[in-house]
Amino acid sequence: MTELILALIAGGAVGLSLGALGGGGSVLAVPALIYLLHMAPSEATTASLLIVAATSVTGLLAHARAGNVRWKAGAAFAVAGLPLAVVVGALSHRLPQTLLTVAFVLLAAAAAWRMLRTGAPDRGAGHTVRPGRAALAGAGLGGVTGLLGVGGGFLAVPALVTALGFAMPQAVATSLLVIAANALAALAARLPSSSGLDWALVGPFLGAAVLGAWDGKRIAAKVPAHRLQRAFAALLLTVAFFMLADALW
Repeated sequence: MTELILALIAGGAVGLSLGALGGGGSVLAVPALIYLLHMAPSEATTASLLIVAATSVTGLLAHARAGNVRWKAGAAFAVAGLPLAVVVGALSHRLPQTLLTVAFVLLAAAAAWRMLRTGAPDRGAGHTVRPGRAALAGAGLGGVTGLLGVGGGFLAVPALVTALGFAMPQAVATSLLVIAANALAALAARLPSSSGLDWALVGPFLGAAVLGAWDGKRIAAKVPAHRLQRAFAALLLTVAFFMLADALW
């Protein structure tokens, strides 16, 4: 019963993060599955991909109803990143894990600092983004994701805001398209060799996350863009700090 309650609470937190901020899914889900629900790391990462994929699609549909998803730019951004993520990911195993973690922390801190300094772009859905520029930014994110083993919304949102000039609500919504594509691709590659999941825990976790994504979207709609951007930057810095602490100590 205790694990069931923890699964519901953790799932709700993951859904709220994805729905409101467009990121935080895997970063929150994997530790919760391992440390709270005592899953093996391999099972936890597979379950996390399933949870994040389903929750991202749910959040994407919720944001799409409000007209915040930039479909063409988001698709170009997502597709361009997948091949480079695979290629660079194959090379990342040759580098020390501590070095990779420190590299991510520095990149995350720089992205958060830029988001805090620049403020939220005041651009609406009419702001035009060239597909080529979106693809170039997506390829860069894909390379970073493959190298560091992280990315998703935590790096997609800053990239969409700073590189493509998206307003924060559009960045949050469009990042869910990127997250869903990445999670589904990784899940498809992993499922054939994965063992069975503990659905008694994964099911409630997933259900709470899906419901949380709808609530997160409602929160995002009520919070001013500049406050949402600052909240995301603060969360990004917090995650970077704990990753650095775990790697060094």
